Parts: sequence; structure tokens; C-alpha cells
Amino acid sequence: MLTTRIIKKRDLRNVFLDSNRAPRQAHVIVCGNEKGGSGKTTAAMHVAVSLLNSGYKVATIDTDTRQASLTTYIKNRRRTRKKSGLNLQIPTHYLCSSNGADSTAENEKADLGGLAEILNQVELTHDFIVIDTPGHYSYLVRLAHSMADTLITPLNDSYVDFDVLAKIDPKTGDVRDLSHYALMVRDARRHRRRVDNGLLDWIVVRNRLSQLRSYNEFSMMESLKDLSMRLGCRLADGISERVVFRELFPQGLTILDEITEKVTGIQPTISHLSACQEIKKLIDVLRLPINAAGLKRAKARRAWLENSSKPVENLSIFAE
Repeated sequence: MLTTRIIKKRDLRNVFLDSNRAPRQAHVIVCGNEKGGSGKTTAAMHVAVSLLNSGYKVATIDTDTRQASLTTYIKNRRRTRKKSGLNLQIPTHYLCSSNGADSTAENEKADLGGLAEILNQVELTHDFIVIDTPGHYSYLVRLAHSMADTLITPLNDSYVDFDVLAKIDPKTGDVRDLSHYALMVRDARRHRRRVDNGLLDWIVVRNRLSQLRSYNEFSMMESLKDLSMRLGCRLADGISERVVFRELFPQGLTILDEITEKVTGIQPTISHLSACQEIKKLIDVLRLPINAAGLKRAKARRAWLENSSKPVENLSIFAE
């Protein structure tokens, strides 16, 4: 049976939410799902590049100490920029190190200290922090989820992947019970609220959508709608099944970069344009504090934090 250690208030305060320190500037975006191959790294990289291209200072943190896919992605990007001369924006990047101690307590202490050291360097100097997580549970993953302002959970359009969030009735498709990852996010939300009354915006992103409509797609959407009501998360369409994303990874490129056959060896197609539109649409749905909807949400967040100790008289602060 999976056991989880409760994140204590002092853990979060020491890392990111110390009331004695200046308020943090950075908006934290976490890409999380305990199932591998869901598209977390692709989402993290494209969100980071989109923000960089918009003129924001972005830091990225890779908490996957084994696979380190985001770290590899960024290394590939640096190499391509040097070789091709393309003006590629690159975030300030950090890879969390693995302690490898025999004691679980020592490992967790090291994880906490390592993440705190990274965040101390970027929380007041950057506008956004994008954190990529591995496809398995760890104390570091739980800690990252607890400090998220925006949580992006990519989910392949399949009931095999849906199982990480909830168990369904095989006949009706109705949600019966929440699964381990959904419960972890719910607990992470509660821990965050206890520490600083922070609000976490959770977006479940449907990935690898088929170009053809099917009964499975309709059934999945109905199940997700049912789940979103229970979890308080929002739903968004993400990235269709496209080869282009696998082609771009070795060069560290994203669909938002300038892609020419002469420089990259990749011939742009209509599929590239469609993929670019999908990514831009996803960024809009996230409602980050970069446009009117995002700024309105950020204002509502500040209003809630400033009045969290007082009786709520005006529920309009929860709008959007």
C-alpha cells in the first residue's frame, strides 16, 4: 500500500512561503501526472518558451532526477542555438539532484533543502517558474504540487490513463472513486490553503486527441466532465497525436520556434501550423497573468489573500 508523508506547514514556509520574507513574485506552474508518457515535458517546454517569447523571465525546474527529460530538452536547445545561430530563448534551468541516502528522512530533507536553494535564487527575480515532474510519486513531487499556482495535468485520451485520476463504472462511465493522483492533488491543495490560503488552478489537458471522432472520445469527455465537478478542475483540449513533437525534441525546438528546412532539416507542413494553433489555444486557456483574463484572476487571488482572515462579504472575488 502506498504511504505518503504529510507535508508540514514549516516545510512549505521554509521553501517558498515564509511570512517573514518579501512576497514572492514568480507565478508557479507545475506539470504533473503520475503516469509517464502523458506529455508533461512537452507541455512544460512549450509553456516556458511561450512565456519567454512574450518577454517574461522564466525559470524551469526538472524534478525528475532519473529521466531528466526537460533537462535533456533544454540541453538540445542550447546546442541547436549554438550550431544554427537561431535566436532561441532559453529559460534559467535547474535540475534537482538525487541524494541517494539510505534513510527516507534524509532523502526528504535533502529534497527539501535542494528545492529551497533553487527557489531562493529565482522566486524574486523571475516572473514564472515552470516545474516538470516525473511519472511517479515522491515527496519532492508532492512538495512541488503544494506550491503550484497553476497545475497542468496532461492526460492521454484513453481510459487507461484516466485511471490515474479516477475509477469509473464500466457500464455508465460515471466516476465511482478518486484514484491516487487525484487524492494527492486534493491533499496538496489543502496543505497550501492551510499555509497561506493560496488558490491552485488545476487544468486537466486532453492530449493525443484523434483526428477522427469516436464513441471513446465522447465517453471520455463525459467522464471528465463528471470528474471535473468532483475535483474542481478545468478541462482543456491539448495536443493532437502529431509526429512533429517527437521530431523537434532532439533539436530542443518547440512548435513556437521558427522552423525552416534549411536550418533544422524539418519541412514545415500544415500539421505544424495546426499544432502551433493548439499550443496557443492551450496557453490562452491556462489564464496565466499575462492577458486580461489572467490579470483579472491574479487580482482576484490577491484580493482573496488580503481578506482571507475576514468574513467574505463579496463572493465576486472568486470570479473567473
